Amino acid sequence: MGISQKMLLKVEEIARQRGCCKLTLEVLEGNEVAQGAYRKLGFDNYQLSPEMGRAMFWQKAL
Repeated sequence: MGISQKMLLKVEEIARQRGCCKLTLEVLEGNEVAQGAYRKLGFDNYQLSPEMGRAMFWQKAL
């Protein structure tokens, strides 16, 4: 198991302990390697219902 898998599993463990209901991440459409890794960890692609409106991505540079 690689370090990225170990980190995501630890994040999931902490999220469950804190009562979180989901983990969300973003990946570029063409990044098949990352998508495959996320699928192996149980992540799945999703889209918002058009009735809900469009989602916005926000970030803060550190």
